[in-house]
Amino acid sequence: MISSFSSPTSMAPQHLLSPLLLLLLLYVSFTISTNPEGNALHALRVRLSDPTNVLQSWDPTLVNPCTWFHVTCDSNNHVIRLDLGNSNITGTLSSELGELQHLQYLELYRNNIKGRIPKELGKLKSLVSMDLYENNFEGEIPKSLSKLKSLKFLRLNNNRLTGSIPRELTKLSNLKVL
Repeated sequence: MISSFSSPTSMAPQHLLSPLLLLLLLYVSFTISTNPEGNALHALRVRLSDPTNVLQSWDPTLVNPCTWFHVTCDSNNHVIRLDLGNSNITGTLSSELGELQHLQYLELYRNNIKGRIPKELGKLKSLVSMDLYENNFEGEIPKSLSKLKSLKFLRLNNNRLTGSIPRELTKLSNLKVL
């Protein structure tokens, strides 16, 4: 008679492999994205509180963030617009936003975002419009914003900013609204 019973020792590696493989896959899916722009937006998402679930579609395991609500991409799947104005979000901005190299419009107005405006936003060379008005930003306006040569609209009013407007911003020849 042939027995179909397997010994416990022959099954141990198989039982250990499944939980280990599952943990490894979970770790990889939460820590590695195939898109740096998705990583930058996920870093922002982690720092925000979203009581009305406007960010519920922001899934860091997707190939790119172009399917997320409030994110617009160009034909090459580069993020060109982040539109979270008047979305009832709170929290702070992440420095990783500076990694969105193709971003043209940053719309975060009328929320309850606090803390400092990250100096890394000065790396957004394609930025045309930055609307951060009616939040609770504190501290000084970063001088690094003077590197934004394409910037036409910079709205920072109705925050808790201190200090003077950086003189370097006067060198932005395309700036129409400050």
